[in-house]
Amino acid sequence: MHVPPTNPAAPTAPHRRRRSKALGFAALAVSLLMAFPTARSAFGDETEEVPGGGDLGPNVLVFDPSTPDIQGKVDEIFKKQESAQFGSDRYALMFKPGTYNDINAQIGFYTSIAGLGLNPDDTTFNGDVTVDAGWFNGNATQNFWRSAENLALDPVNGTNRWAVSQAAPFRRMHVKGGLNLAPDGYGWASGGYIADSKIDGQVGPYSQQQWYTRDSSVGGWGNGVWNMTFSGVEGAPAQSFPEPPYTTLDTTPVSREKPFLHLDGDAYKVFVPAKRTNARGTSWANGTPEGESIPLDQFYVVKPGATAQTINAAVDQGLHLLFTPGVYHVDEPIEIDRANTVALGLGLATIIPDNGVTAIKVGDVDGVKLAGLLVDAGPVNSSVLVEVGPEGSSGDHAANPTSLQDVFVRIGGAGPGKATTSIVVNSDDTIIDHTWVWRADHGEGVGWETNRADYGVHVKGDDVLATGLFVEHFNKYDVRWSGENGKTIFFQNEKAYDAPDQAAIQNGDIKGYAGYKVDDSVTTHEGWGMGSYCFFDVDPTIRQQHGFQAPVKPGVKFHDLLVVSLGGKGQYDHVINDTGSPTSGDTTVPSQVVSFP
Repeated sequence: MHVPPTNPAAPTAPHRRRRSKALGFAALAVSLLMAFPTARSAFGDETEEVPGGGDLGPNVLVFDPSTPDIQGKVDEIFKKQESAQFGSDRYALMFKPGTYNDINAQIGFYTSIAGLGLNPDDTTFNGDVTVDAGWFNGNATQNFWRSAENLALDPVNGTNRWAVSQAAPFRRMHVKGGLNLAPDGYGWASGGYIADSKIDGQVGPYSQQQWYTRDSSVGGWGNGVWNMTFSGVEGAPAQSFPEPPYTTLDTTPVSREKPFLHLDGDAYKVFVPAKRTNARGTSWANGTPEGESIPLDQFYVVKPGATAQTINAAVDQGLHLLFTPGVYHVDEPIEIDRANTVALGLGLATIIPDNGVTAIKVGDVDGVKLAGLLVDAGPVNSSVLVEVGPEGSSGDHAANPTSLQDVFVRIGGAGPGKATTSIVVNSDDTIIDHTWVWRADHGEGVGWETNRADYGVHVKGDDVLATGLFVEHFNKYDVRWSGENGKTIFFQNEKAYDAPDQAAIQNGDIKGYAGYKVDDSVTTHEGWGMGSYCFFDVDPTIRQQHGFQAPVKPGVKFHDLLVVSLGGKGQYDHVINDTGSPTSGDTTVPSQVVSFP
């Protein structure tokens, strides 16, 4: 949750199954296994294949232009999900290629809407895909966990409204008009993400505190509050931080768009876009982007009730993973150690580790794609929730990196949860493309020790790139970077609200743990468009020494840094190390460092 900037209302403001060979109760065991053909037995070595393909389950709703009462069905889902912030239902609304008239698809929690063409223009709405904040009295700062992808919109009144905050990606969209990122009435909103999209008209952020746009095209950009960052965006405003607060990179060094489901005739396939270097503009501007389509029968279509054993058996067998909308409990890690495996979630598919295990482990291999997944910590502490590469990974993956896209992590909020570190990246060259890693500040199971989580993201691999890094509220470092030659384009952070006192956050002789720390051993690192905020509402006298900490070396560079005290609840003494002026009082005015050193 986020405290708004001053005067927020002003529009110009800112594996296979193993068959039992055991004796005695073998007949019973085989009978039970045949009843559940995708379970793995603990007995013997002989295997039975997990089938690929199949239907997408009841929570993927597929429409074509002739489907009766589309508006009524979409409204029904929205009514259930509008305010279900910590609910257990998950939905994907999928639209076959064609034209849909007079549609206003309002999108609530844990709902994804997407077209099923290869190109966004294959599926056109003469209408809107809307997120607003009526459920929360016009405040959009809790409009999390939803998405829109692969559609063309011709908005009814010329401008589509997408008033969201974290974990609400807008990908591969074509808006034939303008895009408003604020709620009706220009209430508060707190950050979001656009990628591979074309907005013909102007984007109006209005009260949005921060935003990141990557590899897209816009007809114009209206304003900025604290931090608006662009990389590879045609039509982006010129570099001008801090007034207005625009950080603009001409291209994105390395990117690969998120895999997506599409139809080839009547057959479902998953398109896996190719890696791009120094990208600018959308991947589809000249037609079908580069990449490959993988038939659905090469995927294990995972449905609620599936076990980690079965999921791992499918991967061992050579299948990719397509998680249908639902909540999945795993009692051992999902292990993906085969190069080029795709693990794609629909409808914010959610994985909860039981008994303190790691939810997902990726091997030190080329080209794994994790996308569209929410990992929710369980009540027993996990040392790590998502691990990319084992400790000591050393493989060179520059030609074919592993990527995490719209992989979100939550500690508490939906219920009790604990994890020492949320995401550890050991593999070199990994791309982290849009993540929100969140230790909950509201909901169930929330408290300084109740949902204890010391570290958000720890990068140990070399040459790792983060594009759109949102990490908030951890008890110690939100981000710690130990690998060489790391890069981050856009960082949004809030320190933990609920620190009981100054002593609770003391870091040796330093007041508080930095939101983003680069280890002293690192010689090369670079970041652009990065902000850290504090709101110590339990003890407003807390001082945070800095938002950022890094070694002072020629190869360590930061561009356009800021820290903000929200409403004067706690203060920063500096921006980075001992550089940068302190925040002061309750004015909610950022202290800014244009570059460091």
